[in-house]
Amino acid sequence: MLDQIHWLAAVTVLGVLEQAYFFLQVIYARRLFGISPPKISGPPEFERIFRAQVNSSEYFPIFLALLWQAGLFFHQGLAAALGLLYLYARYCYFMGYKASSSKRLSPMYFSAGVLWILIAVSAVGILHFFLSHYVGLNVLQLLTA
Repeated sequence: MLDQIHWLAAVTVLGVLEQAYFFLQVIYARRLFGISPPKISGPPEFERIFRAQVNSSEYFPIFLALLWQAGLFFHQGLAAALGLLYLYARYCYFMGYKASSSKRLSPMYFSAGVLWILIAVSAVGILHFFLSHYVGLNVLQLLTA
C-alpha cells in the first residue's frame, strides 16, 4: 500500500512545509511593522503578505483533497507532479503578492488551472472506479482495445 501513496505523502509534507513558511513570513512581517495580533491591518506591505498567507491557507484543504483523490483513483505520479506544480505556483503567488498585488495574478491563474486539472483527473478516476466496480465496465480497457 505504501508504494501506492509515497509520492502523495511527500508532496503533502512539502505543502505543509510551504504553509509553515508562509506563516513564518506573516510573523516576521508582524515584527517588522509592529503589528500585534489580532490586528490584520497595517502598511500595504504587511497586508499583502497577510492576504497571501490567508489565501494560500484557504486553498490548501481543497488542494490536499484533490491531490489525494487524483492520486488514489487515477495515478499517483501524475497527481504528485501536478501537486508539485501547484506548490510552485503558490510559492510564486506568495512572492509576487509580497512584492506587488499585480504580481500575484499570473501565478494565481496558473495554480487555479492546476486545481481544475486535479478536479478533472479526480473525477475521471472516481468515475472509472464506479463504472468498473459497480457496473463492470472498464472504460480504460475499452479505449485501448
